[in-house]
Amino acid sequence: MKILLTTTSFQDTPGAHHELLKQTGWEIITARGPLNEADTLALVGEVDGYICGDDAITRQVLEKARPKLKVLSKYGIGVDKIDVKSCTEFGIPLLFTPGVNHTTVAEHNFMLLLALEKNFLFHTDSTRSGGWKRKTGHELLDKTIGIIGLGRIGKEMAIRSRAFGMNVIANDNHFDEAFGQQHGVKRAATLDEIFAVADYISLHTNLTPETRDMISAKSFGKMKKGVLILNCARGEVVNTNDMVAALKSGQVGGYGTDVLDHEPPAADHPLLKLPNVVCTPHVASRTYESVVRQATCAVKNLILAMNGEKPIAQVNPEVPVKKVI
Repeated sequence: MKILLTTTSFQDTPGAHHELLKQTGWEIITARGPLNEADTLALVGEVDGYICGDDAITRQVLEKARPKLKVLSKYGIGVDKIDVKSCTEFGIPLLFTPGVNHTTVAEHNFMLLLALEKNFLFHTDSTRSGGWKRKTGHELLDKTIGIIGLGRIGKEMAIRSRAFGMNVIANDNHFDEAFGQQHGVKRAATLDEIFAVADYISLHTNLTPETRDMISAKSFGKMKKGVLILNCARGEVVNTNDMVAALKSGQVGGYGTDVLDHEPPAADHPLLKLPNVVCTPHVASRTYESVVRQATCAVKNLILAMNGEKPIAQVNPEVPVKKVI
C-alpha cells in the first residue's frame, strides 16, 4: 500500500501520529504542500491512500488518481480545494477531522485582534531596532465584535470575547440559541446588522460560492469607519483588491489575517506591506496540541476506511467504505 502525505504541519511536528502511521507498514510518499494542480497530478496515479492538506485536488487529479486511490483523508476541516462532487461520483470516500482545532484557531484569531488594537508589531519593531517609539492603542472592553459563522471556532471566539468584556453579536444559518443565551451572544438575522454595529468583525465561515468575496466594497460601506476585520477562515472570503483600497482609505482600520487568496503569496502581494495589516502564514491551527489531534484523526480515519470500517468523520457518507487491505 502506498500513501501520499503532503501536509507540512503533520510532517514537521513530532508526536504519536508518526508512530501510528508507521505501524501500518504502508509505504509513505511525502511531498511539501500545499500543492498546485500540476504538482498534485504528478504524484497521484500509483497511490492507494492520500492524507492531504490544502492541495488542489481537482476533477482532473481525481481522474488520474482512480481507480488506484481508495481513500482521501483530509488533514483539517476545509474541503474547498477538493472537488467533492467528483470524489462522490468516483466512489472515493472523503474523510475530514472536525472538532480538533477550534481552541487553537480562536486563540490565534484573538492574538491578531490584540496585535492590531495594541499596535504590537509597531512597538516590537521599534524596540528591536533600538528605538522607543510609542502609539496609543485601544481597550477591547465594551467594544462590539460581530462573529460571522457561529460554529466551533466562532463559539470559542465568542467565549473569549465575553471574557474581555466585549459585546458579542453573531450570524449563523443554524444559530445555537442555547449557546447564545448561555454566553450572552445576540443573534443577528442578517450580515447588515453586524456591519452596522461591530467595531470588530471576525470571519468563521466556510468558503462557498455564496461566501466568496463576501467582504468587499459593497459591504465596507455598511460598516463603521475604522472597523477591524479578522480572518482565520479562507482568504477568498475577502476581496483582496477591495480590502487594500479600504485599508488605504481608512474605511477599514486594520486587517488581521491568517489566510490569503493565494498561498503561498507572491512577494508583491498587496496585503503584505501595508502597516495596518497583521498577516500570519496560515498557522492558526499549527500548535503541537492541535497538530497531533488533527494528524492522529486523519491517520485513524485512513486506517478505518482502508479496513472497511466507519471513519470518524466523512464528508460524503453516501459513498461506502470498502475493505482494501
